[in-house]
Amino acid sequence: MDKKSAARVVVVTSGKGGVGKTTTTAALGAALAQGGDKVAVIDFDVGLRNLDLVLGAERRVVFDLINVIHGVAKLPQALIRDKRLETLYLLPASQTRDKDALTEDGVAKVIAELRTRFDWIICDSPAGIERGATLAMRHADAAIIVTNPEVSSVRDSDRIIGLLDSKTEKAERGECVDKQLLITRYHPWRAARGEMLSIDDVLEILSIPLLGIIPESEEVLRASNLGSPVTLNNASSAPARAYFDAARRLTGETVPMQVPSESRRILDKLFGRKAA
Repeated sequence: MDKKSAARVVVVTSGKGGVGKTTTTAALGAALAQGGDKVAVIDFDVGLRNLDLVLGAERRVVFDLINVIHGVAKLPQALIRDKRLETLYLLPASQTRDKDALTEDGVAKVIAELRTRFDWIICDSPAGIERGATLAMRHADAAIIVTNPEVSSVRDSDRIIGLLDSKTEKAERGECVDKQLLITRYHPWRAARGEMLSIDDVLEILSIPLLGIIPESEEVLRASNLGSPVTLNNASSAPARAYFDAARRLTGETVPMQVPSESRRILDKLFGRKAA
């Protein structure tokens, strides 16, 4: 991102839990920071709080988003700088307060201050349409809608698109939040057998631009368990490469879309057998 341009607030959201929002927030945040941009990732999932775990910062949390909103701490006191990337910062959620502790004015002030300090502010939204989710998307310039290629996940994402078009500051001004789709846990064999929706099926239902396709991979879980974004833990893995491409598209670059395929693996097996 051009350092002279305005900070960009991006919400990572979905209608359904367990689709990979927190993984995506961490992976994209790290990828953008690796590119030299100054990035803040915010956990809006009050009461659960997982973003600090995925980033390996759970033991370093002293103050959180709620503390800043209620004046217990200043924003710089609550921001945790990543130990591997000096331009990546985390603003954690509270585990001990309920979602009503989030106030609209408080969130607005935090976002406004973050805009003066960072190039990107990435908001990790809780699933669904509850208070934390609507406040996470409230000030967004852009939204990444994360979905698995399954009917229930895609249908729930359609509902979130409706909220983005009605409940955000941009919507109130008659403008549109820039919406892009990230399909996670895609498995080409299962899609070919009709066990999950195809990419075309998902795009037809949701009718928004495709930001990226993240293949099903054990690397994502392995990275999370190690407290490291997959884009840092194993940058050459298939999901990391897909996240790096998505991050580049997010900045406005034109990057060809790679649909995960296992055809190469099949060919390698065939040739291997012949060689044997």
